[in-house]
Amino acid sequence: MHVPSGGYVVLALLIALFGAIAWKYARRLVTVARVLRRGERAPGECVRVETEPYNRSDATRHFFAFSTADGTRVEFEDLASRSTDEGTAVTVTYDPRDPQGTATVAGRGTWSPVLQPLVLTAGCGLAALGFTILLCYEAFGGG
Repeated sequence: MHVPSGGYVVLALLIALFGAIAWKYARRLVTVARVLRRGERAPGECVRVETEPYNRSDATRHFFAFSTADGTRVEFEDLASRSTDEGTAVTVTYDPRDPQGTATVAGRGTWSPVLQPLVLTAGCGLAALGFTILLCYEAFGGG
């Protein structure tokens, strides 16, 4: 069964998917950059490392904890290097207005919380742009 304009629908869905992923990681990148420039710092530590089944190297999750200036304990997940184990001391940077949503261990010695959103934003953004160009070419150009 042939669906007229079915290819357009698929391209539009791909644009929406990659655009949404790029938008999500761009927002995280902006938040981390803002917090690194203006946020407060506190000592923290890695409290838990979880490895997903099948021991995939990209499936290790690191959880950190710190206390804000007013003594509130905050636990959050962030990216970290493979050498970060439970008990590893870190410096946490956060926005005091939203410690849970902005906390990061990015900074000296740990740049993966900045690099992954940067790479994903660029890659997914370029994919969305490529699919948009292809859709426009198919719809208006030489398809």
